[in-house]
Amino acid sequence: MRTSLVLLACVGFVQSLGRVPLSRLPSVRSRLRAANQLDEFLREHQPDVFSRRYAQCYPATQHYLRMGGRSTERLYNFMDAQFFGQISLGKPEQNFTVVFDTGSTDLWVPSSYCVSQACAMHHKFKAFESSTYGHDGRVFGIHYGSGHLLGVMAREELKVGSVTVQNQVFGEAVYEPGFAFVLAQFDGVLGLGFPQLAEELGSPVFDTMIAQGLLDEPVFSFYLKNNGSSFGGELLFGGVDETRFVSPINWIPVTQKGYWQIRLDVVKVQGALSFCYRSTQGCQAVVDTGTSLIGGPARDVLLLQQFIGATPTAVGEYLVDCVRISSLPVVSFLINNVEYSLTGEQYIRRETLNNKEICFSGFQSIDVPSPVGPVWILGDVFLSQFYSIYDRGHNQDLHKLQSGSSTPEKR
Repeated sequence: MRTSLVLLACVGFVQSLGRVPLSRLPSVRSRLRAANQLDEFLREHQPDVFSRRYAQCYPATQHYLRMGGRSTERLYNFMDAQFFGQISLGKPEQNFTVVFDTGSTDLWVPSSYCVSQACAMHHKFKAFESSTYGHDGRVFGIHYGSGHLLGVMAREELKVGSVTVQNQVFGEAVYEPGFAFVLAQFDGVLGLGFPQLAEELGSPVFDTMIAQGLLDEPVFSFYLKNNGSSFGGELLFGGVDETRFVSPINWIPVTQKGYWQIRLDVVKVQGALSFCYRSTQGCQAVVDTGTSLIGGPARDVLLLQQFIGATPTAVGEYLVDCVRISSLPVVSFLINNVEYSLTGEQYIRRETLNNKEICFSGFQSIDVPSPVGPVWILGDVFLSQFYSIYDRGHNQDLHKLQSGSSTPEKR
């Protein structure tokens, strides 16, 4: 029985849901490792790709590209993304596999006019084949470690599960930088963060769904499975699946709109180590479905790695002896006076390479400057153990968590 984590403003009975099945596939990091290219790739991209994603959590100014579009200096790090779902654009429908990412807000897919090698390996949007396409002409850019992803903006009919959105703003990528995108299992990204994170001008997908009255409740929810199978869970728009979790509900306010950001009271390692406790404000946590790992301040995570007996590799990953997993300490996150605990089996990532099992720590160092305390990132290592719900309605400043035990999986 799993503890359930729920993020919501209120939960009511929902008549209909937009249900999107999620697949779990090997991450870019895993594929690079299997191809014996991971060490070289990480050496060439030495800057901390994980922390740069959040480096603009509190931007003093907005960055612009000279071509008149908007850009960001954040780095979206999808190297470890492993949960994907399908959307379609246009009439007739053109299908794309995307990362549903609560850590960003924009929707983009490759354009048929894209000149990058990465685009040649993925589905490309063909505007000339769609009868519902609307040209926009504005440009956008997102900065990645290997350069800018560049594109033009457009409007199109979007289908996500059973929900059909009219005239949705999205980006057509005409240049995707770097080798990582070549190996990526996804075509594009559908962001589910707050509008304040948007780099494209126009309404984000979830806001458009709400504005067009397509949902019974302004809620979406994730059920993520990380049990080694290709079934990755599901994403629901418009409500929750109450068969996936058991009450009670723990209510948590969003501390700053943009990311789904909340207060984290304390992080404890089997009662022997504690982080955040020295600050009267605790820490901040970003709940991020687009990141697989759990990230924390470098000094704290280094102590945590040492305590669980993880040893560093040359490229910054941490290995754990697989035979020790059952004896590893429990790591707990105290959120609104409710403990969310992970065992070694839950925070260690297992991979098979050349018929040999390798075990990696699910924790990674980040250092995000913040005026409201240290920032932790709760990625899929954490979220795959809990059911998460995100509610933009009623009181929009509220982001809630729920504890309890999940019911047996139903498919």
